[in-house]
Amino acid sequence: MSQGNESARPRVALGRSTPLLAVLLLLLAGWFGWSAVDQWLQSSTGSRLESARDQAVGDVQKAIDAQLAQFNKQLALAPVKAALGSGDAAAAAAALRDKWNGVEDAQVLDATLVDAYGDPAAFGYARLALLEKALAEGKPVALVVRDGGSPRLGLAAPVQLHDRAAVAYIRQPLLRLTSVFDTIDSPQSAYLGLRQGGFTILKKGDESLGNGADALARPVAETGLRVVAELPDTSGGAMGLGVVASAVVAVLLAATALLLLIGRKRLSLPTLRRKQDVEEAGSGMTLQEALAQDPLPVVDSAADKAAAAPIAEPGAEAVPTGIFRAYDIRGVVGPDLNPTVATLIGQAIGSEMQSQGLHDVVVGRDGRLSGPELSNALIDGLRRAGCNVLDIGMAPTPVVYFASYHLRAGSCVAVTGSHNPPDYNGFKIVIGGETLSGDAITDLYRRIQEGRLQRADSPGDLQQREVINDYVQRIADDVQLDRPLKVVADAGNGVAGAVAPQLLEAIGAEVIPLYCDVDGSFPNHHPDPSDPHNLEDLAQMVKRFDADIGVAFDGDGDRLGVVTKEGKVIFADRLLMLFAADVLQRNPGAMVIYDVKCTGKLSDYILRNGGSPMMWKTGHSLMKAKMRETDAELAGEMSGHFFFKERWYGFDDGLYAAARLLEILGQRDEEPSEVLDELPDALSTPELKVAVEEGTQHAQVALIVAAAQLEESPFAGARLSTIDGLRADFSDGWGLVRASNTTPVLVLRFEGNDEAALERIKAVFREQLLQVLPAGTELGF
Repeated sequence: MSQGNESARPRVALGRSTPLLAVLLLLLAGWFGWSAVDQWLQSSTGSRLESARDQAVGDVQKAIDAQLAQFNKQLALAPVKAALGSGDAAAAAAALRDKWNGVEDAQVLDATLVDAYGDPAAFGYARLALLEKALAEGKPVALVVRDGGSPRLGLAAPVQLHDRAAVAYIRQPLLRLTSVFDTIDSPQSAYLGLRQGGFTILKKGDESLGNGADALARPVAETGLRVVAELPDTSGGAMGLGVVASAVVAVLLAATALLLLIGRKRLSLPTLRRKQDVEEAGSGMTLQEALAQDPLPVVDSAADKAAAAPIAEPGAEAVPTGIFRAYDIRGVVGPDLNPTVATLIGQAIGSEMQSQGLHDVVVGRDGRLSGPELSNALIDGLRRAGCNVLDIGMAPTPVVYFASYHLRAGSCVAVTGSHNPPDYNGFKIVIGGETLSGDAITDLYRRIQEGRLQRADSPGDLQQREVINDYVQRIADDVQLDRPLKVVADAGNGVAGAVAPQLLEAIGAEVIPLYCDVDGSFPNHHPDPSDPHNLEDLAQMVKRFDADIGVAFDGDGDRLGVVTKEGKVIFADRLLMLFAADVLQRNPGAMVIYDVKCTGKLSDYILRNGGSPMMWKTGHSLMKAKMRETDAELAGEMSGHFFFKERWYGFDDGLYAAARLLEILGQRDEEPSEVLDELPDALSTPELKVAVEEGTQHAQVALIVAAAQLEESPFAGARLSTIDGLRADFSDGWGLVRASNTTPVLVLRFEGNDEAALERIKAVFREQLLQVLPAGTELGF
């Protein structure tokens, strides 16, 4: 009876299932093998493209060097020297062209460039910039310019025309540069191009890949040119394995299948073998019998918990905690930020999004040289977490914010170093419409360190989208000038230069662009309009062109600076007065928020115009959070961040603020300078910065706050505010000291009704600072 029951039990017929298992293994081996081959082909295409790109960089540089060398030779010719010495510009130009094959035009112009500035649009802004660059650098230079109706290679060099300074200009066909690409072997399935700023000079291969081609870009020395490249979309390896790993797995699977097929009758599984020999090929042991003879091991509960604990991703230990700041993530490229760190940050952001049920995110980057690499790595991390990415490429930060609304994503990441030096970069993050700050940012670091990172079964989607034209159209549909204004727009070579001229022209302004070619090395001045020194070139250009006003933007376009035609800098707190008066006309009683660095006259001005003033902490993310909490219509910071909820989306946008400023000025009959001069003013300093040791600024401010609250403090009688550092408001002025959340400095600002009040308040703060700061610290005020 027992034997009959045993024979009736279903059995694991290992021998009969062997062929099916072998076929399955062979199929898997084929899958892994094809994955290895496919990845090898992709890698080969990438290697060929990088080789072609590097060759192009070298060949373009050689071509430019050859032209500049020939230019120097021509300038050294006796007929050229004689013509220049006699002051004959036409003869000098003719001598320059003589025996120089291919030259289309030659000119010698007075260094004042009076004729060029008389009609700069007709002369060409690019030609004008080339001549100014040659005069500024004192040596021959080259740029791609628009001349003769199409792009050309322009050369310029400073010369002496008898007893006055002049500049020589040579126009060459663009083939001088582009012909070098004829001999370069680049994959047709990839993209290779030559660009200057946002202008594509030449392109080869799959032109549909051009939008993302800055990802693999390399600059051509100091020429302003760059060779751009992009690979077609690549497929990942099977189960995320690389070429070698896929090939090894394929070989092992194939070998195992062959062994099963060849020696299946001889193969045995010791843990499933019965105590007596199995004589018949079809016999086998039931699973219950096998487990009875060899029970599964019991996992220790502590070990089980350890196995179930999150495992940190590779590279997590290299993520520095110091880059997670109060408003965003920011650090030095290389030591602090690299592709590995960016990928982990992207995965952490994506994991937080997934925890909130959010899946779509917009990614854009500013014009920094490290932007393409970090942006691509960030996108990889976001997709690894399962997020669908809409990549809008190079765009100002406010355009990234706009895209999150326009494309209905609700979340976005701007890869930007803002106004920091060229070797910095970082991330400004919005999840579900809320800008991350404080603990929300540091929680991303904790996610990475604790291994709380989601890894989706398959990566999220990736789309390339263009939104700049939609952004410009959206603003131009709402903002139009009642009368034309001439404005100089200084982008400081930041990414705002790719949008500002187009936007301001669309609303009806006549625009004179200054440093609007995007260059992540910021060769002309630092893109920080809160520093008056960075506005000196703008002030000069406004005067030279007799413009109505000058506007300046920071590195990622979310801050605004303003200069009048007389060269006077209008600080952002006074601009906020103008914006507040305009907004309150349509929204009486509305809340207007300003930061602790703003003038003491702002609160009274808002009240007199029927608004509700509120002072709050400095920081773009903190301001936006307070606006949501209070339902404020407008906010602004001394640094130049302006936040319009009325008619806009409530995020900080220097470009939109410039449009609203011109709209207000265009509605007034007075000159813009007169309108701005009417705003209440006082004697004040710009932002002053005192460098301190890294990580000590908050502790030092805390000591100053504690000392100021003592009864014998020199601040006695002042109204103290400690929401962000220490602000002391006296009857005749005020002073502030606060810790920067982005750099190791103390930020100070002072204001007084007269010179005596200003100096007295500065002296009070100076006394307190000297008691706290290390001996020898340079205060600078």
